[in-house]
Amino acid sequence: MWTWDGDDRGDRATAPTARLRYPPAVSSASSRGARYLDPLDALWTEAAARMGLRIERTDEVFASVDGYGRIRLGTPATLDGDDCLAQLILHELCHALVQGEARWAEPDWGLDNRGAGDDERERACLRTQAALLAPRGLRVVLAPTTDFRPFYDALPEDPLSLGPPAELALARVAAARLDEGPWAPHLRVALDATASIVHAVWDAGAPEGSLYARYEAPDDLSPPPAEGAP
Repeated sequence: MWTWDGDDRGDRATAPTARLRYPPAVSSASSRGARYLDPLDALWTEAAARMGLRIERTDEVFASVDGYGRIRLGTPATLDGDDCLAQLILHELCHALVQGEARWAEPDWGLDNRGAGDDERERACLRTQAALLAPRGLRVVLAPTTDFRPFYDALPEDPLSLGPPAELALARVAAARLDEGPWAPHLRVALDATASIVHAVWDAGAPEGSLYARYEAPDDLSPPPAEGAP
């Protein structure tokens, strides 16, 4: 719809300047105040919330857990280009899986990040992360970006199969906790939904060089992993 803003009588050449005037856009009550969120950001922030955890972005730390339900994660400006909020949240949840529900209310899940004393548990966390991601084609898409990345990349196809016995034991117990405690069912739901979103982008033609292009489509996309499997 438009109206003629000017004198419509007589010679148009002598009429005031014509101007198309469109009716003002009407915003619906449902969209007023809404803002766009990255789908994976929204998905993982909500998954964490359903586990009783609040995500806060800050430029003061890379990752920190206060033991009172708050996870502080670096802002986009402080992160590398291959980092994303979904991976950061998942990594923290994998630490929580390794540490167990008894450490849920401890700062940094009861880990000491100032030395190498908990490296075994860090490696178990990375094994858990890979085990949860691999069946969904996301092992590279949501890979960690810390100094432990070479270790992660070198893990076998089944990250729970070969390695130091104590490290494997921690990771296997952690993966088995997926359907227990505060993680259930929210972590599994977030993982499966992420696989669906990433697959859709990849299938539509993910830009070369993007993390979506690193998706590895599983041979069988129909059923999600059965309950009890990571």
